[in-house]
Amino acid sequence: MTNNDIFRRIRYTFDLKDNTIVKIFALADVSVTQEQVTAWLKKDEDDAFVTMKNKELASFLNGFISFKRGKREGPQPAPESQLNNNMVFQKLRIALNMKAEDILKVFDQMGLPLSPHELSAFFRKPSHKNYRECKDQMLRNFLMGIQRQLRPNDNG
Repeated sequence: MTNNDIFRRIRYTFDLKDNTIVKIFALADVSVTQEQVTAWLKKDEDDAFVTMKNKELASFLNGFISFKRGKREGPQPAPESQLNNNMVFQKLRIALNMKAEDILKVFDQMGLPLSPHELSAFFRKPSHKNYRECKDQMLRNFLMGIQRQLRPNDNG
């Protein structure tokens, strides 16, 4: 999944308007315009499409955590310049304040039952012997599962 795919799915799932997205970036101490947001949301083949960089998606996710849970005191976390699915998954877990049981339920409802051990492997440090890379399919199914919970009448 590209950063733009992830961004589009989160926007759709949580029904975020462009001006709300600008405010979410501001919560991460990053200034973006509605024009930038619109360009990131365009279809890949559109001439006005702009590829979202890792740092931009990381900033959005950091702001999304503040948006969902409240802004924490002190300096905001610096956005990562390298981002992978595991990090995106972890940031979404934090933003949505989900426990392992909640996430396992989402995957179960998507027809992808996981064990608690399999799930915890996604949130380990890459140097840990039980670390497991979160593939696009897993992240996509997690986002779709959340979407189904929040927007049960949608078939997307």
